[in-house]
Amino acid sequence: MIYDRFQQEAIDYINQGLSVIVSAPTGSGKTVIAEHIISTSLEKKIGVIYTAPIKALSNQKFRDFQSSFQDNIGILTGDVSINPFAPVLIMTTEIFRNKVLDEPQSLKPYSWIIFDEIHYLDNPERGTVWEESLIFLPAHMNLLGLSATIPNIKQLSSWIESIHKKPIKTVIEEKRPVPLHFFFQCGNEVVDKIEQLRRLRRGKPNRLTSLINYLRQREGLPAIYFVFGRKRAEILASELHQFNFLTNKEKQEVIALYDSLLERFDLKNEDSALELRPLIERGIAYHHAGMLPTLKEVIERLFTSRLIKVIFTTETFALGINMPSRSVIFDDLRKFYGRYVRILKTRDFFQMAGRAGRRGMDKEGFVYSRINPQRIAPEEVRRVIYSNPEEVKSQLNASYATILNLYAKHKEGLFKIYPLSFHCFQSRKNEQKEALRLIDAKLKLLKENGCIYNGQLSKKGQFAKNVYGYELILAELYEQGVLEELDEFGLGIISSAAVFEPRKNQRPPLLSKKSRQIKMACEEIYEGIKHKERRYKIYPFSKAPYFNLSSSMEAWLGGSDFHKVLRCSDTDEGEVIRYFRMSVQILREINDAKVSSQFLKDKIKETIRVINRGIVDAEKQLREA
Repeated sequence: MIYDRFQQEAIDYINQGLSVIVSAPTGSGKTVIAEHIISTSLEKKIGVIYTAPIKALSNQKFRDFQSSFQDNIGILTGDVSINPFAPVLIMTTEIFRNKVLDEPQSLKPYSWIIFDEIHYLDNPERGTVWEESLIFLPAHMNLLGLSATIPNIKQLSSWIESIHKKPIKTVIEEKRPVPLHFFFQCGNEVVDKIEQLRRLRRGKPNRLTSLINYLRQREGLPAIYFVFGRKRAEILASELHQFNFLTNKEKQEVIALYDSLLERFDLKNEDSALELRPLIERGIAYHHAGMLPTLKEVIERLFTSRLIKVIFTTETFALGINMPSRSVIFDDLRKFYGRYVRILKTRDFFQMAGRAGRRGMDKEGFVYSRINPQRIAPEEVRRVIYSNPEEVKSQLNASYATILNLYAKHKEGLFKIYPLSFHCFQSRKNEQKEALRLIDAKLKLLKENGCIYNGQLSKKGQFAKNVYGYELILAELYEQGVLEELDEFGLGIISSAAVFEPRKNQRPPLLSKKSRQIKMACEEIYEGIKHKERRYKIYPFSKAPYFNLSSSMEAWLGGSDFHKVLRCSDTDEGEVIRYFRMSVQILREINDAKVSSQFLKDKIKETIRVINRGIVDAEKQLREA
């Protein structure tokens, strides 16, 4: 095989037994380097772990690698465990972090760790997981980090070198194999220079049909249309209902493929699949997190078959999932970041724009941005597209579970671990001081609430160290004997409330008597936790429990079909499945706690068995894929 310059450079370092971080544009072929590690490691009979930031990407990598490496591939994602002792194990980064802290001996057979999308280190919600994984990386493991373009890659590698005392090579590729050409729709005209936007500021409103016709005339299809809202993706797709992008032969092919996939995934009678059908017949689709996971997979397969010509999708479609197209369209250059709407980061823009231009098929990719001059100025458009990508910044915020795991091993010596962090490496003195204060405040709270007693983890603390993200509230429920008293329905209600995050303007449904009692107990506990966190100035507060899915969970545990379950909540069907799967994961973590009684474990196993059936069973979906 002939490699690109950056691929060969990385592979040469790897063949010398060196760790490497690769920074290269989206779609440039970074996965080839990971595949080299996997194939050579299998020849040498040494293990490899491959981590991905989202379960959808983990699942895709499992399918891709399994087709190349067969039974040598396994997967662990919390709700899926297939071939868990395989020489090549794919997992979410959270699972790897948990193994590093809880059971490092299980990593001895693995000589390589591959971090896909390592720039996720600066994700505000989950970046801590990457940082902790890198800090506590076992000495015997080599590292391959794969990243979108980041300007401070050398700073990142210098930090890892400084804590692990071994060289980390950096490989940088700035050129895309397929160059991008940028266009803008403004005033219902399409132009290719930002300067031209000024004369179009008072033009006609942009029309989707005009833009799609423009692409069609210039052979710009297939196209991925990125939109920052699920309902908007569906609305825009339906606006194209008068278009037909397929020949009669292609129409017959796509219908046959769609029907066979619906049959395979037991979706023939699903309303959402039937609603999509008229669009699919015309070469149009949409894809977002609110859809059934199996239906999303059907759409992904249709798109890779090249029978879908325009797909409207949210940004997760850009994250590592191998779905290139000739063109990419941005519905807007602004999106919701946590608490507010702001202009897109340059790195986020290119993560999505990088899907334009199919390597080996297109000479260039085309990127269209729809511009509303009332919402974004030409200078801001220029900043998004032509600025350097943002540096990766540490988002370290050690969880209570991490602190408990470290205290069990290091006692007060855990404070010596903060200087090893990327946060310390790149922060000012006052930021370092605040980070240490926060760790100290969390440790004091854990001592006050009885998780640590007389310099040891109590039973409560041993329980809490297992349940990352939901430690304090579940530990209180454990200590007070509430978990022991609950039946399978109550355990399902508790687990779904722990993980659920309501969307804006979502209202909780009417609750059963059982759910109301559990809600009252949880809210009283949570208020006590929040009061202590406020007193210790610990921010952000621990996640509150939300009982929006309680009725849905009760119906599902009672044996209702999924359609009835959906009527119990205003949550999208794909979200219901995601939260049910997350409930299974948290129940497994409770079950794995050594201090959980056999009585509780037996009830949890039964609760998991009933939740994890049919359309909720992620493992079944992967096995049938």
